[in-house]
Amino acid sequence: MDGLVQDHRVDSSGFVAGSSTRFFWQRTLKQSIGCVGVGLHSARRVHMELAPAAPGSGIVFRRTDVPGGPVDIPARYDRVAETPLCTELVSAERPDVRVATVEHLMAALAGSFVDNALITLDGPEVPILDGSAAPFLFLLDCAGIIEQEVPRRRIEILRPVRVAEGGGMVELRPPRAGRDGLELSLSITFPAAAIGSQAWTMRLDPESFRRELARARTFTFASEVAQLHANGRALGGSLENAVVVDEDRVLNPGGLRMPKEFVRHKLLDVVGDLALAGAALNGRFVGHCSGHALNNRLLRALFEDPSAWREIPSPLSVAA
Repeated sequence: MDGLVQDHRVDSSGFVAGSSTRFFWQRTLKQSIGCVGVGLHSARRVHMELAPAAPGSGIVFRRTDVPGGPVDIPARYDRVAETPLCTELVSAERPDVRVATVEHLMAALAGSFVDNALITLDGPEVPILDGSAAPFLFLLDCAGIIEQEVPRRRIEILRPVRVAEGGGMVELRPPRAGRDGLELSLSITFPAAAIGSQAWTMRLDPESFRRELARARTFTFASEVAQLHANGRALGGSLENAVVVDEDRVLNPGGLRMPKEFVRHKLLDVVGDLALAGAALNGRFVGHCSGHALNNRLLRALFEDPSAWREIPSPLSVAA
């Protein structure tokens, strides 16, 4: 597979080179920042604000436009309601209040190792922007990220957990000996000649996420657009925020942004969906033709089995 996973080397400070142990403390935004965009599926104009949050708060979505609101929804795997074409969160207290298409923003936060943030929306869906995580990284860059001097919560995979359905499969495995953080390997196969079979492997950190995944856009097929619209989906979609494939052709005038953009975007989705674990994962993800539903089922299977995981202290506290 493409994308090398770096070997770890301990430097003079005690950090593992290229490792998530460089990010010992929880992180949040330095200041608030906002943007306006449309929802991919709803086509509604939405104002979104990203704001700092206290240590231990996690990522929380706040809907301000609902009667009796505002309503807060924590970004957790057990709050996922539907996953047909996006990841959608639902309030436990108000099942009528939801936030859809959270995966690209969650990927940007997870890829930047941001643990705590309050995300305020005046609509039912996170803006799609250009269909990738890059605009969200831009917002985070503009706001700045600060450490909070509280250790990050970390979960280590102790034994393999696997979920499969149809032609798709996802699995979490224990980390390799001497390695820290999350390694990711994904392959996809589509009949469309423009996609075919693709694979990508990487280790997640802010640099690799920005370089290898962030700019990869969501994609769809020209033959499915009419049916999506008839089902009330992808009403805000366009060539400005999605790659559209027609058999052996990419219809976007500018073509693809990078080689294997399709599998990279699917791996971006994995990063966003796994971020709903509510903690940094220490282990390996391996998947084939995964989707939002399988990704969520994988987290549910993991946390339903206490023997498959454990919460671990920071490597720095162990070294001390």
